[in-house]
Amino acid sequence: MAARNNMRLDKLLSMLGEGTRAQVKEMIRAGRVTVDGAAARDSGMQVDPENSEVCIGGRRLSYKAVRHVMLNKPQNTLTAARDKKQKTVMDLLPPMYAAMGCMPAGRLDKDTEGLLIITSDGQLAHRIISPKKDVSKVYFARVAGTLGDEDIEAFAGGLHIKDSDGEFDAKPAGLEIVSASDGASEVRVRVSEGKYHQVKRMLAACGAPVVYLKREKIGALSLDPALAPGQWREMTEEEAALLEQEAD
Repeated sequence: MAARNNMRLDKLLSMLGEGTRAQVKEMIRAGRVTVDGAAARDSGMQVDPENSEVCIGGRRLSYKAVRHVMLNKPQNTLTAARDKKQKTVMDLLPPMYAAMGCMPAGRLDKDTEGLLIITSDGQLAHRIISPKKDVSKVYFARVAGTLGDEDIEAFAGGLHIKDSDGEFDAKPAGLEIVSASDGASEVRVRVSEGKYHQVKRMLAACGAPVVYLKREKIGALSLDPALAPGQWREMTEEEAALLEQEAD
């Protein structure tokens, strides 16, 4: 009987983005794939993805049981695993991430940019978005309206929101005014919950509808400024540890 964590060699190679099942089977038949130093001839052979040394043409493949990705989500992209009509955040990543069970941790509106964590650790994703954990999120916004000290106080006291999307009491939140001129402001908002369109609704309640919105931080984790909208990279061990600490 195969060990619990073992999988077929062709499945592992295709999961790691090395080609379709047919393509990786041809690589194996051609003798380009080695497992623990020996040429692999059987595409169905069982390998331990975490401990076996699997190489293609001498290049060792890297498998990690848990993957954490930092994405700078672009506008006009759905935060979803898949959609028949519209582009999703998972479409921005190689297929291996979906094959490994990676999913977005929380949501960003279609027209909102910024930091989105995509992870194969479902428990961590749940803790990041759980209201009980109070993991803060920081957003930068441009709004049509001039905000002032009274709005900072209103955010700090907790806003009562009542609009076409419903009614709720927002927890106390932070509002920092970056700049304000006649009819326009740039602000940063810190919230610790994730009601539907919450940041937009809170700012609109202060007479400042959002023109542009970008998430900059989740807990202590900041969006890498080197990532342009639509770009991504795997998180470092230190970054993953930051998230774990925030969600504990």
